[in-house]
Amino acid sequence: MAEGTNHADTELDVEVTLDIHVPHSARMYDYFLGGTTNFPPDREAAGRALAVFPYARTAARANRGFMRRATRYLAEHGYTQFLDIGTGIPTSPNLHEVAQEVNPRARVVYADNDPIVLLHAEALLRGSSQGRTAYAQADVSDPEAVLKAAAETLDLTQPVALSMNALLHFVPDRAHQLCETFKAVLPRGSALVISHLTGDFAPQETAHLTQVYTSAGTPTRALDRATFTRFFDGWDLLDPGVTSTPRWRPSAADEPLTDPEASCYGAVAQRP
Repeated sequence: MAEGTNHADTELDVEVTLDIHVPHSARMYDYFLGGTTNFPPDREAAGRALAVFPYARTAARANRGFMRRATRYLAEHGYTQFLDIGTGIPTSPNLHEVAQEVNPRARVVYADNDPIVLLHAEALLRGSSQGRTAYAQADVSDPEAVLKAAAETLDLTQPVALSMNALLHFVPDRAHQLCETFKAVLPRGSALVISHLTGDFAPQETAHLTQVYTSAGTPTRALDRATFTRFFDGWDLLDPGVTSTPRWRPSAADEPLTDPEASCYGAVAQRP
């Protein structure tokens, strides 16, 4: 594809197979955000989550706010390439809308493993005419596949802002290993944006929440501050460092939320 051409007019001609009888974290997240792209099993599992973790909706909103602020900050500081893994169902403003509002030439690649996200990927491809956006049906547990797809749109020899928001708590056994795999590939000057469930603020409720997700077929783990901070080993944390998601560079327009209502840590770091 030629420089400056956007994928917005590209139709995704693929066969999608959905298992709507099993709840999926992306569709539950959509439900928490007030979306409609979810099915009865998703809503039932989300209801069980809300019963034990009443902050699920505020935590989802806090995470979206963190994503938008981190993306805007990086775009304003010169980042033009973004890789967002664990994209979820499109909820405007999406990452590319934030980045391309700052720099219309920004390139964004989304990756997710839920087939229903693929069905809605056209919404993720409507970006600026100067920039480029792309979607890859890929799983964070297969970094090579993600990076191969990303390389079709991004120049991986130049700095990339990698976002894995509200994702790694769903790969509890390999989260740090997978993160290190991506970090090893990204060049100097790249950025790493992560948010992750924590039990530090509402321990009992969070423990019950992880049990609900795990029993629904999605193993989940909450991390304490020290274990979360390990994701950024060897990289330079940007101010304000590791903090709850609503406390990361909040703006006057952001919804004021408490740490328990967010129950997620967030941080941004740069490869020296």
